[in-house]
Amino acid sequence: MCGGPNEEFERAARLCGYRRVAGIDEAGRGPLAGPVVAAAVVLPTRCRLSGVDDSKQLSEGRRDRLYAAILEQAVGMGIGSADAWEIDRLNILEATRLAMQRAIDQLAPPPDYLLIDAVTLPGIRISVRPIIKGDSLSLSIAAASIIAKVTRDRLMAKYHDMFPEYDFLSHKGYGTTGHLQRLARHGPCSIHRRTFMPVQEMIIAAKRKPHGRMRSTWFEQ
Repeated sequence: MCGGPNEEFERAARLCGYRRVAGIDEAGRGPLAGPVVAAAVVLPTRCRLSGVDDSKQLSEGRRDRLYAAILEQAVGMGIGSADAWEIDRLNILEATRLAMQRAIDQLAPPPDYLLIDAVTLPGIRISVRPIIKGDSLSLSIAAASIIAKVTRDRLMAKYHDMFPEYDFLSHKGYGTTGHLQRLARHGPCSIHRRTFMPVQEMIIAAKRKPHGRMRSTWFEQ
């Protein structure tokens, strides 16, 4: 299978008798702030979606256009998320699984087969096929990656309005140089992941030096 995502995995599932095949992917496992967002997408048979690929390989404008096309053509779609507090409480892998389960739960009628980008979902009562680099191989996983990425980026744009001092619009919560500089200046806000380095290191340092350059109260938020 080459030349970008295609429907080979979906066709194989349908040949085995499955009818509602959902592709699942997530966005936001790596950032220091914001939620992890998952999407589950069921595409029609012989779906025509030109240009769909792993969301990380697409420009923002291209993702936005494909997002609209996927919304128009999908026969089922669910979106789920886990926020920073849940990520800190569970760890990022379990929070990702939680977001994926929430996305699956939004599908009605429910899927009978899942294609997932290299994540297992223990305990789920649906047939699952994890696929390494699935967002570059499976059309429905690639579609889910675009839906998840665009949804998360738009959420981070809203957080930018709430917390403009962090400039979330430009870095979407990832650990860029600019984000780290703003984090050092202002300390973490309510959507920062406190178990992620270097956020955790900054909290520990602030507790040791509560009257230093950074505000003495932000680590208690």
